[in-house]
Amino acid sequence: MSEPVSSMVDLRRHLEAHLRSLRSAGIEWAPRGDKLAAKARPVPAVQPATAPTHVASIDAEPEETDSRRQELGVLAAEVAKCVRCPSLASTRTQTVFADGNPHAELLFIGEAPGADEDAQGKPFVGEAGQLLNRILAACGLTREDVYICNVLKCRPPGNRTPLPDEADNCKGYLERQIELVKPKFIVCLGSSAATQLLGPIKPLGQMRGRFHDYKGIPVMVTYHPAYLLPHRSPDKKRDVWEDMKSLMAKLGRPIPEKGAASAE
Repeated sequence: MSEPVSSMVDLRRHLEAHLRSLRSAGIEWAPRGDKLAAKARPVPAVQPATAPTHVASIDAEPEETDSRRQELGVLAAEVAKCVRCPSLASTRTQTVFADGNPHAELLFIGEAPGADEDAQGKPFVGEAGQLLNRILAACGLTREDVYICNVLKCRPPGNRTPLPDEADNCKGYLERQIELVKPKFIVCLGSSAATQLLGPIKPLGQMRGRFHDYKGIPVMVTYHPAYLLPHRSPDKKRDVWEDMKSLMAKLGRPIPEKGAASAE
């Protein structure tokens, strides 16, 4: 049996040796535990660990989560002061930055805030947002499992489509969000989001059903939830559900039973 580790220096050396042995065995992921107390004290010898399905990288610093949230907070504060589009800045109630988990595997991008989002300061909280929630639930997800943002951070008057110069003014903010969140997959909800990430595109109906690429990140293009509402094209819900099933298969996540019914 190994001798007890009696100092923080010995503990660090012991852990580093253990992680090297895991890496040499082909294990690249390990669970992250609580931070160690600052005061050194005897602890049991480190025992071999198994690698769960979804865990933090063994190369990640313990402060990575806080650091990422802080950087996104700094960016959100910068967005809140933005006046690059004078007409939008003068009519907005507030900017709408994002919602969800900054360490999410899935990042959803919509078009722009509507009236409800402008009032509450969160994306997808209106009728289209409620439908998005049901789509996520059908996939076994919640808003806390994903990261949600928009091309524009301000509501366009009358909920009109973003103008090209407005999208360009916000593009740097969106790119920085993606860079900080580091998602495994991106879902573009609607043609505005798809155009912003992938450039001029074919009709959305021809873009969906397969994966595209944004800086090495697979991108799924599908219809915006607002387009699926009863007064527009509810028949397209089936197409979105097929897209989501393809995405979840790519992620290796099973679809809950009766998921399709939940998405209707």
